[in-house]
Amino acid sequence: MTAEKDGRQRKNLSAGMKVRIVLKKDQKSGKLTEGTVKEILTSSSFHPHGIKVRLTDGSVGRVQYIE
Repeated sequence: MTAEKDGRQRKNLSAGMKVRIVLKKDQKSGKLTEGTVKEILTSSSFHPHGIKVRLTDGSVGRVQYIE
C-alpha cells in the first residue's frame, strides 16, 4: 500500500474520492463496498482500522483502499 492510497490517514481522503470501504456488518467476512466519499466521519488524523466515511449512497464504513 502506497502512502497516498493509505485509508488509515485522514489527509489522504477528501469528498468526491472513489474508495472501497468495509461496512460494520462485513468486518468478519472482509467484503468491500465501493463508492464515492460524501463525508469524512473520523476526526482524528489516523485510525489503525481505516478512516470512517459516509458514501454518497449513505453507507458508512472504514476506508480500506483509495482508488
